[in-house]
Amino acid sequence: MKRDILIGLVLVAAACALPFLLPGRYIVTQATLFFVWAVVVVQWNLVLGVGGIFSLAQMALFATGAYATAMMGFYWKVPMLAAIPLAGVVAVAIGMLIGLACLRLRGPYVALLTLAIAQVMYVLIVNDTACFTSTGGCMPLFGGVRGIGQFGDLGFRALMPKSWHVAHYFVALGLLVVAVAMSIVIIRGPLGLAFRALRDNPGYAVSRGISRFKYQLWIFAVSAFLTGIAGGFYAVQFRVVGPTVFSFQLLLFLIAMIVVGGLGTIWGPLLGAAVLMLADEGMKELSDYRNIGLGLLLVLFIILQPGGLVRLFSRKPKPAADAKTG
Repeated sequence: MKRDILIGLVLVAAACALPFLLPGRYIVTQATLFFVWAVVVVQWNLVLGVGGIFSLAQMALFATGAYATAMMGFYWKVPMLAAIPLAGVVAVAIGMLIGLACLRLRGPYVALLTLAIAQVMYVLIVNDTACFTSTGGCMPLFGGVRGIGQFGDLGFRALMPKSWHVAHYFVALGLLVVAVAMSIVIIRGPLGLAFRALRDNPGYAVSRGISRFKYQLWIFAVSAFLTGIAGGFYAVQFRVVGPTVFSFQLLLFLIAMIVVGGLGTIWGPLLGAAVLMLADEGMKELSDYRNIGLGLLLVLFIILQPGGLVRLFSRKPKPAADAKTG
């Protein structure tokens, strides 16, 4: 725990210095996006890596937070400072419903069900063409393929016209700090032990009084809250929400971050997010070969480093006796 806190403080100090050392808007904006994706994968890792639940619903929860924020701002003029936390609560409700639906399922069946739920949400939004309001023309309830825009922001664009992106950067950094702190507390504490017991030996865990029903719903709810808030902030950052947040390519990109960094670890998802975002940025000029390059990178890590990058820093040398006999 002390080591994790020390690592976290060093990383936060470095992140706080970045906008002043590299003040370019593009760099700061990309770093802000990195913080958003890092929040998602850190929370997803709690469900997938720590809880051992093969859920692919995280992007659906992210989209729930984004759409809930946009709809509250667009239809009911709710201030974004209130809409984003409320969107997190909506995501918790959806997350618990998904958790209930997955209670009797295991492994790939959970993955298929959660992916199907996300695809159903996507299809409903894309096919939503009936006019719900005539404000600014015919507007479907969920915005249809055009999405929803003009729903408000956090107010930094008006207060700080030239440096609002820096303010958003620090808001996103704060969300990531909370997400990582929650991850440390859960993984290093008794809850982490319970989740790992249910993951590794569910029969024995249940016989020792660990309720799978309670803990599965709990981890779905906890991860959904910050994921929904991250979705709400994403909507405010880009000022529009559309069905692209359900993109299967984006889902694979984010799950690859967890695999490359280290499934079930504290710092692995963060490290994987940084590596894949840098790789994606470096391959932007390759156009059609960009996705192929990212796919090859993921395959190489699965084959050569299945434990993820974080395992490179946690390996212990063999004892002298083992080295002699080995």
